[in-house]
Amino acid sequence: MTSPAAELVAGIGLDIDPELLVLALTHRSFAHEAGGIPTNERLEFLGDTVLGLVVTEALYRRHPDLPEGDLAKMRAATVSQRALARIARTLRLGDYVLLGKGETHSGGADKDSILSDTLEAIFGAAYLCHGLEPARALVERLVDPTLERAADLGAGLDWKTSLQERAAVLGLGAPQYVSEAEGPDHARRFTATVMLDGSAYGVGQGAAKKHAEQDAAEAAYRALESVTERS
Repeated sequence: MTSPAAELVAGIGLDIDPELLVLALTHRSFAHEAGGIPTNERLEFLGDTVLGLVVTEALYRRHPDLPEGDLAKMRAATVSQRALARIARTLRLGDYVLLGKGETHSGGADKDSILSDTLEAIFGAAYLCHGLEPARALVERLVDPTLERAADLGAGLDWKTSLQERAAVLGLGAPQYVSEAEGPDHARRFTATVMLDGSAYGVGQGAAKKHAEQDAAEAAYRALESVTERS
């Protein structure tokens, strides 16, 4: 019978040291309940950097005529929390991530924030095990569909700009972002809330403030879309 770990490695398509794989799957809620064992946050920090480098270089090479601003928007759409969570779901990462009882009962295995963080930790583990080139191949294989769509994502290329434009049309004024950070410097977690006309319209989380704000802007943009559709 194939072990769950073997099934996950087969889905990833790259062997990862068993101990590093377990670490990459260890959410802080599980680590806390297990007596303070190491979490996947350091691997996530490393994987976020690997992901950013690979995606930035791929966009630079694939779109030689695009200006920096367009490339930055395409990168933001590609590495967004929601985009990474969609990839994580294709690997069924939620079936393997180690969660505490509270997170398990609250549906943590399908939360965008946990899935995207775990995927980044997998990228970090792949880099430590094999170096940059095999890790690059893994990242490109998994994110390539999103990269191919990036030029046609419309509003999703820069949710903050799109939200600002839609809010102006609706007379809600300029979006205001309220951000909070928790955790040590090497594993900081950001939560951003978008305020429009004094009300909260979207919340996002991420390992970087800019990612949290982009995800919050997307949530707010979609909330405004639903309001417009009902009116």
